[in-house]
Amino acid sequence: MSQRAEALAQRIEQGARALGTLAEGLSDSEWRTPVPPDGRTVGVMIHHVATMYPLEIDLARQLADGKAIAGVTWKDVADINGKHAHEHRAVSKGDALTLLRRNAQAAAEAIRRFTDDQLDRAATVSLDADAPLTAQFFIEDHALRHSFHHLAKIRAALKR
Repeated sequence: MSQRAEALAQRIEQGARALGTLAEGLSDSEWRTPVPPDGRTVGVMIHHVATMYPLEIDLARQLADGKAIAGVTWKDVADINGKHAHEHRAVSKGDALTLLRRNAQAAAEAIRRFTDDQLDRAATVSLDADAPLTAQFFIEDHALRHSFHHLAKIRAALKR
């Protein structure tokens, strides 16, 4: 097993644990708190992070195979996020936490299977102006960073 892949997997687990730990202690009112700037609730954001792990890992695997990520725009991402927020506006804490744990674990296990050569492989990414990005960078910038990014926004909204 690649030591780098193991380190990435552990950091994904760390972020999911931190997000889950915060979520476990939230009141019902806090769970429904809108988070700036887009107003998605805390619960929807946590569910969103959980939902995105499989897609983020699939895209990283695509880069690891030397295939470009093409045709995906930030408008597409905003549309996906808006649709998700509408469809899951009443998500329960239990459902969101279960999905977060399951999908984070699956993401970590998938990352552990990456070789150093795969982590180093680069291809263009349309979300980033067609810059040739490595699979490792994509993992760090998406699946790994995602939980920490939203955790910070949630803490700010809750003033914690």
